[in-house]
Amino acid sequence: MPSNSSAPRMLVRFAIIFMCARAASAQAQATTDELAVQPWTFAGYGSAGLVHSSERNADFTSNVINPGRAGMSKHTSYDVDSRFAGQINYESNADWSAVLQVITERNLDKDFSPRVEWANIKYRYSPELSIRIGRTALPIFLLGDYRKASYALPWVRPPVEVYGGLPVSNSDGIDVSYSWRTGGLKNVTQGSFGRTRVRVGNSAHANARQLIGISNTTTTDNLTVRASIMTATLTVDIAKPLFDAFRQFGPPGAALAERYDVSNKRTSVAAIGFTYDPGSWFLMGETGRLNARSYLGNKSVSYLGTGYRWNAFTPFVTYSRAKAHQPLFDAGLPVSAYPAQVVPLAIGLNQQLNGLLRTIAAQHTVSTGVRWDFARDYSLKLQYDRLRPEGVSNGTLINVQPGFRSGHPVHVVSTMLDFVF
Repeated sequence: MPSNSSAPRMLVRFAIIFMCARAASAQAQATTDELAVQPWTFAGYGSAGLVHSSERNADFTSNVINPGRAGMSKHTSYDVDSRFAGQINYESNADWSAVLQVITERNLDKDFSPRVEWANIKYRYSPELSIRIGRTALPIFLLGDYRKASYALPWVRPPVEVYGGLPVSNSDGIDVSYSWRTGGLKNVTQGSFGRTRVRVGNSAHANARQLIGISNTTTTDNLTVRASIMTATLTVDIAKPLFDAFRQFGPPGAALAERYDVSNKRTSVAAIGFTYDPGSWFLMGETGRLNARSYLGNKSVSYLGTGYRWNAFTPFVTYSRAKAHQPLFDAGLPVSAYPAQVVPLAIGLNQQLNGLLRTIAAQHTVSTGVRWDFARDYSLKLQYDRLRPEGVSNGTLINVQPGFRSGHPVHVVSTMLDFVF
């Protein structure tokens, strides 16, 4: 495991990459200004951050797919939110365009190896109707299209109770958008069909098939409202050995496996969010329901935040919450009904099952901080989060150790340098 001395080296790497990218971008811009607008353009964004957590028996993370190590693993970590992305855009003189975005951020291999975030071809059938084929952003949640571009956000990261609950950010398939107006309202209705596959363990994967999503974004003056819904057939094999073992215990074990195993389970997500931004201040909020019909949980999530812009500074405050709508404990196998020689195994299986149920996030967080736009395309953010897992839940924390106690506050301090080019 890297020591804390890796953090300065990581920040230096980000700085070098950023300066090179800025130089290349500036040169390309100069060439464009001198000649003519070119069909190929290059852009990108990045974040270099440090996160400190007071919890010593678990790690704070923004989501489980790109885990951080702030808390138990390292008191202060650079890899919770740090990332870099480059994007190539192509615009033809006709109605065709294409985009390729490659991002590097910490992954389950514990490194920053790059991967493709977006890769699609777009055809504009008419000024109102367009079709994209390939890898696109999921049309879910208010910030779904730019959740990883921290520069576009007032905070260091989107509220983890909402966005950490759906760590998958893209799908492979087809995406259709239609723009229309009614009265003074501008609407964009977007639908997608596809699938996605992500690694969630050393040899485990999450597969979402028949992924269908639809959203509608309504804009008028300073108000934007987005409503979205998504459903998919989900299989996650990280706990497959556990539920295979349950099935060996007859009908009671098979019933538990059927109830909690994530094997071809229909999963649904619905959300509605808004942002009101007249310029000098903003108010934004979102609420949603996620139901995986398994040990991944049935919960509602929400947040409400506001901020005020004063010259180059934007202080902000946010409240967010995840509430479980199912018990986080199950009595499990009736151990007294089995022969004595298998009772210890049955008890162990029950303990593992309840360990999974405690990962269903029940938590609330109060966040406050300030954003400083100290130069064009640069911002520096400082944020304090006071999060409290509720009941027996681990909240959104990972790598939970035996000494962890739910119900007490965890203090997280983050600083972030964001940039775009």
